[in-house]
Amino acid sequence: MSDTRTEEAPPPSDGGPREPEAPKDRAGLLAYLIGHQSGVVIVVALVIALLIGAALIRYQGVNPWYAYEVLLRGALVNDGALTRTLQKTAPLVLTGLAVVLPLRVGLFNIGAQGQLQLGAIFGAWVAYVAGGAGFLGAVLGMLVGIVFGSVVGLLVGVLKAYRGVHEVISTIMLNYIVAGVTFWLVVGPLQGESSRTSGIPQTESIPEAARLDTVAGVPVGFAVAVVLAAVCWWVLGRTTFGFRFNTVGANKEAARYAGVPINRVVVLSMLAGAGLAGLAGALEALGTLHRFEPAIVGSLGFDGITIALLARANPLATIPAAFLVGILRTGAAGLQFQTGIAPEIVDLLLALILLMVSIPVLGKWLFRSRADKQSVATTSWGN
Repeated sequence: MSDTRTEEAPPPSDGGPREPEAPKDRAGLLAYLIGHQSGVVIVVALVIALLIGAALIRYQGVNPWYAYEVLLRGALVNDGALTRTLQKTAPLVLTGLAVVLPLRVGLFNIGAQGQLQLGAIFGAWVAYVAGGAGFLGAVLGMLVGIVFGSVVGLLVGVLKAYRGVHEVISTIMLNYIVAGVTFWLVVGPLQGESSRTSGIPQTESIPEAARLDTVAGVPVGFAVAVVLAAVCWWVLGRTTFGFRFNTVGANKEAARYAGVPINRVVVLSMLAGAGLAGLAGALEALGTLHRFEPAIVGSLGFDGITIALLARANPLATIPAAFLVGILRTGAAGLQFQTGIAPEIVDLLLALILLMVSIPVLGKWLFRSRADKQSVATTSWGN
């Protein structure tokens, strides 16, 4: 029986020049790259920031690679360096989460500085008063830190949801108000006896039994921060509560149409974020200084913005982002002594990283805005 199947003949090749391919849409390619930038952009931002920092360090007459080596040894290798870095990382994870949670709803919380400060002073005071209860005193101090940080977030959320007050304005104003109130407290009703003689504004020292210590070289505060980051990731990605957060952040009008209580979600996002910032302050007071001083805040609250952007609003990604910032902050102390470089070079590096990470975010927002405008134009009457 003969096989009647016929094979498809290949197209004839005349050996002539091929037709030029259609040029790719450069704008579309750029939009595609911006839409898939998460990992690549972070690496590129870090490399560019470190290279610019290296050039500035070289300008000061110091070998930049030696300076970076000193920074890393001071943060990771020297005796007790890793523990100090993890201590610094713990509040940074929480301040990063304090920015991430409202960011998922479309809000920008830049008030973690004040929320942290309020949680730190009252957390330290309660831990001092309840110091006789041992570790229970530390737990009470952390809970009080969450509560007082949440009070600030509650005020911001209510003003935003029911009065339309922009959260950036209210959080900036509250940062200054909280700073003034805490300074009055630490030189007044909550001032420690040692502060009266030394002239340094501070509260009483927390008893050793109520302090947060380390376990096998790992600070308890760091473990708490990691667990909370994992909990936030699970809630946002696996629960109805997190679905509401993401829906409001993606499209507020669609969320309203679907019956999501937008005002409640706005208030809860600021409440939760500010509570985590208040806990960060309590951890810093209970685990690092063992008292409250106005200088305890430093730039922890504002570093949370850098961490949240580096993490791309992913709660789990705040852990490595905070660890990176913790390395830079911890290692900066040895730079001035061993290289003569001012420790402010670390602030410059963080600013460069924030700038490089923010540029793609701006580009993505710009492309999205253009796409929205085009969509409105093509769906209007007469098209």
